[in-house]
Amino acid sequence: MIDEKSPRWVPQLLAWYDVNKRDLPWRDCGDPYKVWVSEVMSQQTRIEAMKPYYDNWMRLFPTLEDLAKSTEDEVVHAWQGLGYYSRARNLRLGVQDVVNNYGGVVPRNRKDMESLKGVGSYTAGAVLSMAYGEREVAVDGNVLRIYARLYGVEDDILSTKGKKRITEIVEATLPHDRPGDFNQSLMDFGSAVCIPKTPRCGDCPIVNMCYAYQHSMTDTLPVRIKKTKVVDVPVWVGIFNYGDYYLLHKRPNRGLLRSMWEFPSVENATSFDDAEQSLARLVGELGFELSLQPVMVKELTHVFSHRKWFMKAFRGDLEFVNVANQITTQNNSSDKAFATSQTADLTHTTVDIGVIRQQLPKDWMLIKRSEFADYAWAGPHGKLTELCPIDSVIRT
Repeated sequence: MIDEKSPRWVPQLLAWYDVNKRDLPWRDCGDPYKVWVSEVMSQQTRIEAMKPYYDNWMRLFPTLEDLAKSTEDEVVHAWQGLGYYSRARNLRLGVQDVVNNYGGVVPRNRKDMESLKGVGSYTAGAVLSMAYGEREVAVDGNVLRIYARLYGVEDDILSTKGKKRITEIVEATLPHDRPGDFNQSLMDFGSAVCIPKTPRCGDCPIVNMCYAYQHSMTDTLPVRIKKTKVVDVPVWVGIFNYGDYYLLHKRPNRGLLRSMWEFPSVENATSFDDAEQSLARLVGELGFELSLQPVMVKELTHVFSHRKWFMKAFRGDLEFVNVANQITTQNNSSDKAFATSQTADLTHTTVDIGVIRQQLPKDWMLIKRSEFADYAWAGPHGKLTELCPIDSVIRT
């Protein structure tokens, strides 16, 4: 076991970092806002994958004030592709708190930092150490894995006991002179060398002090016991045309992928016939009749933290056939008679798109393919947009 009070490996790791550190736009900038954004974006996302999103974000919201003034829809749209959209919503709310209650200056202490929406222990430690040079730890999955191997911690790193034990060691080994660089060195080291399944011990600058390596335990450490059961959910999706327009639905404003747009879909159907009937009822409530094509055009699997979607997509054509309950009427009989005559004229004809758009509920809409980029798509539904040509076949 390495002496925690005299960690000789710390300067060696920092020397490795000085030579091998990644060139990232938020490093060494001293801007807590940029560091904050980068840390939130990099959660559940590889650094190389998130960099283009970071660059675009800074173009759209270059300052705290810019983000604070934005709308939730603008923020979610800018985040599209990164997933876990609650991170983006919380980041906006946290920034608004800073602007409204801290004079636009990100707090320099952990208590105030962690009081901000969406800011946990890791993000607070990362911002405080990297932007302000404060001696604060930032313990994430990388750090848990590295320290479990380095110090031979055999507790489950996902358990309270395991996290507490490792956090105590990190606090003891965190250098006073370069806390921000040290935290970043752990990030890069965990990404490039001490990787999850097969660590690259041949490239490790501190391998001679690693408990797991010395005891041939690199394949068993860290210990991770996952308790979350992932539920399999079949999802049947309809890519429906009304002339040159596609029918979209906005998900509820709470829960999974909240307030994001998707193609009409139903869960847990057991067969094509079952899905067809459910989708027909769904769009029938909007006044449409559905002609669903029986050939699947796309199959996707998307994993969330607690569920896995098995998606099957089908094309379909819509006919607007029932507007009786959509036409605004007064209580007098003459108006009702007029509405009935109008319904008869519209049944099984191509109704003007403007009329239908006005009559659809707020969580449904018809738009052209060229408008897709203006909306935040619900996770994997965005991948289905590739099945929609810019100019669909126009009905006659």
